[in-house]
Amino acid sequence: MDEFWPAIYALAPTVLIGLVFWFIMRALIRSDKSERKALAKIEAEEREKLGLPSKAAAE
Repeated sequence: MDEFWPAIYALAPTVLIGLVFWFIMRALIRSDKSERKALAKIEAEEREKLGLPSKAAAE
């Protein structure tokens, strides 16, 4: 059992850095998705105000 803890201590920094990286990447991807959704909504509202067809209908 004495050989078990040094292995955990050796792997812990790598695992923790990996988790931090994963959370940061997840936040970036989610924020990009949210930003695109918000911009699409604003664009649809502006097209409606100007009387233009929706972007989906224009394609």
